[in-house]
Amino acid sequence: MRSIKAHSGCGSDRSCSVVRRGEEEKMSSVPDGKKLLRSPSGLRMVPENGAFNSPFSLDEPRWVPDKECSRCMQCDTKFDFIRRKHHCRRCGRCFCDKCCSKKVALPRMCFVDPVRQCAECSLISQKEMEFFDKQLKVLLAGSTFAVTLGTSEKTETMTCRLSNNQRYLFLDGESHFEVELSRMSSVQILTDGTSPGGGTTRASGMLLHYKPMGSQEAQQLRLEATDDKKAASLWLTAMHKAAKLLYESRDQ
Repeated sequence: MRSIKAHSGCGSDRSCSVVRRGEEEKMSSVPDGKKLLRSPSGLRMVPENGAFNSPFSLDEPRWVPDKECSRCMQCDTKFDFIRRKHHCRRCGRCFCDKCCSKKVALPRMCFVDPVRQCAECSLISQKEMEFFDKQLKVLLAGSTFAVTLGTSEKTETMTCRLSNNQRYLFLDGESHFEVELSRMSSVQILTDGTSPGGGTTRASGMLLHYKPMGSQEAQQLRLEATDDKKAASLWLTAMHKAAKLLYESRDQ
């Protein structure tokens, strides 16, 4: 069995945990109120409490000041009364209308409507829309896995799904676990053999590493596909993409 490592390493000042049912404070059950916020970039629908932001979200960039930008940062066209300046809502750089004309959805910044982006950023945002339009729904629907916690020899069949607020993985079986995405240290997607017809390998499991609250020792959660291997593979592929977006948000 081979593995695809999505990311490894978690700073020593970043703690990771698994939350068990019955604890006094369960952040996953706290209502997530929303508010409409107007910024220079456009209308955004954001959580009332910033602590409840989606782990996939990105902060709005700081715009390059107009006085520091006399030419388009892509084609070098000089700005004048006719050629106006436009800021890309994703990177904050300054462009002419030709180089920053596309309006593309940007859910990672919670914009209500599509916003102006430069050519480079618009391509990135369009690729990310596949995750938000398709793969996110797969994660929310969940799939069934054989789950092993730590070094235990006991395996339990559990349904694993992403919470509606996108901040937790819920694992439900005879017992219940909640893993907060922002506290994960690494995700490895396991593959087994080849897909039907040959060619690329198919995801068959996942190794999730985390640090329990108050501990600096990493723990492991292992998920392996059970009967519906196709559905499990789709869920794992979506989780692999989610991990990449998660680490991008952490490192911004």
